[in-house]
Amino acid sequence: MVFALHLFFQMLQSTHLIFSQEIPSDVTVHAAGTPFALHKFPLVSKCGYIRKLVSESSEADLSDIELVDVPGGAEAFELAAKFCYGINFEISTENIATLRCAAEYLEMTEDYAVGNLVGRTEAYLKEVALKSLAGAITVLHRTESLFPIAEKMKLVSRCIDAIAFLACKESQFSMTAGNEDGNAIISSMASHHKSPFAEWWAEDLTILRIDIFQRVLIAMTARGYKQYALGPILMLYAQKSLRGLQDIFGKGRKKIEPEQEHKKRVILETIVGLLPREKNTMSVSFLSMLLRAAMYLETTVACRLDLEKRMGLQLPQAVLDDLLIPYSFTGDTLFDVDTVQRIMTNYLEYEMDGRRFGFNADEEYVSPPPPSDTERVGKLMENYLAEIASDRNLSVSRFINLAELVPEQARLTEDGMYRAIDIYLKAHPSLSELERKKVCSLMDCQKLSREACAHAAQNDRLPVQTVVQVLYYEQQRMRDTMNGSLGGESPAAPRKLNVYSTDIHPVSDDLSRLKRENEDLKIELVKMKMRLREIEKSTLKSAGGSSAGSTPSSADKPPLPRKSFINSMSKKLGRLYPFGIAPPNAKGKMKPSKDRRHSIS
Repeated sequence: MVFALHLFFQMLQSTHLIFSQEIPSDVTVHAAGTPFALHKFPLVSKCGYIRKLVSESSEADLSDIELVDVPGGAEAFELAAKFCYGINFEISTENIATLRCAAEYLEMTEDYAVGNLVGRTEAYLKEVALKSLAGAITVLHRTESLFPIAEKMKLVSRCIDAIAFLACKESQFSMTAGNEDGNAIISSMASHHKSPFAEWWAEDLTILRIDIFQRVLIAMTARGYKQYALGPILMLYAQKSLRGLQDIFGKGRKKIEPEQEHKKRVILETIVGLLPREKNTMSVSFLSMLLRAAMYLETTVACRLDLEKRMGLQLPQAVLDDLLIPYSFTGDTLFDVDTVQRIMTNYLEYEMDGRRFGFNADEEYVSPPPPSDTERVGKLMENYLAEIASDRNLSVSRFINLAELVPEQARLTEDGMYRAIDIYLKAHPSLSELERKKVCSLMDCQKLSREACAHAAQNDRLPVQTVVQVLYYEQQRMRDTMNGSLGGESPAAPRKLNVYSTDIHPVSDDLSRLKRENEDLKIELVKMKMRLREIEKSTLKSAGGSSAGSTPSSADKPPLPRKSFINSMSKKLGRLYPFGIAPPNAKGKMKPSKDRRHSIS
């Protein structure tokens, strides 16, 4: 009898005999719809679940067994059946999760056989699979199709804990090898506007489902993983999971499958909720990409406002393309101006408050951004205004509201603002005189360069009052230059107050100084009118037979810069003063050349 059983088991060890008819099968197991012709004895000897089905069956000779919800389906049951028959096969990180859940489901414990499948798979998990990051991530990924049994038997939580532990260990090793002081790393990144590099294993986490991925990152943070180091991991995951959305930006509301849209919306909102609170942990371009995706997927308002606030805090690092956010659906303007306005407002609030964005009470105070950052933001916003100014649907109020957010101290010169205003006036020729005055009041004519002044003096799109201001300040600058002024600004011109200045003067001194400067302005304006009349008279005399190049000489008058500039001055002031005499041969003169450097015309 013993010899017969031994011979029987030797025959069962042959793979060929499993599915052959040399030993007739006495039971058919239907695992997830796939039939397996097997034998009761090897199955009952190791599978407690099948033993119960056979013993509790009302049939005398049970020949069919249904396993509808076996974890891993037919593939997992086939491996379990091979184990029951004693056939060798390889256990790996790819199949260990399936085998472990199948063994749990079939109750292949030590109660029914020594060295059963549950014990074998547990040993492999502890000694091999969960000892490395790559192995633990692979096993965790395989459990996603094994819910709820994988969760019930705590295989998912074990994998997450192993990943969190190993990730923190790797991170501490990298930080110690690169720099003994971890705070020095993030300080260096903040000063150079750089993001930390992604760990070598971060790419492996992108295969996980978003809910599992979220649990992994929360566990890593709980074990002490630095929040700022989560940025590169989140960037990798977002770039992979949201791939394809950037192809439809700016092309209208192109529909995608509702199920896919919902899935991507959940992914995006989860990623935004996991973003680190520290600054400079990710690029502004990445935040802009998330914001565009949030607008297209119509995520929650809180999600979009969070991204706008983060972009505002890092606005000095942005480039123009980061702010050119198109409407993903039909809008009244080409670009989303309202969103950029909120981003700029967030930056200004942060600049004024001087506080770090975060919710930790123990975070240190951070000083306001340096002046260089403010100037960079000013230049960026001027370029943005120039880019959107050509949009015919952009209303005057929107343009003015956005331009007024650019601080005066951020504009070293007004050339950028003048360029944006000129483009806007050209794209909106139907503006009323009052609207053109409001738009031109955005710039300070005193801070225009010589090239911009020369262009503005000949610009027919500007209101007459604006041209008069430009001409006056340019004349004042010429006078100061001739008098040897080193500052380049007119001492008679009113100096604008700087709220960031550390110089504090008594109020009475300021009032008296302003009164004197006001009187000087009136005198200079009278002198300029008289000088223009003398120039017009000399032009008339030269046309009547005098020398063309003769001009009245005066020891107290600076030399004239260019004939075209003076002609434009006379032409513009003639609009305000109709009693001025126009030269009779004005039509015969050469048309002054235009400097097109500051215009799109």
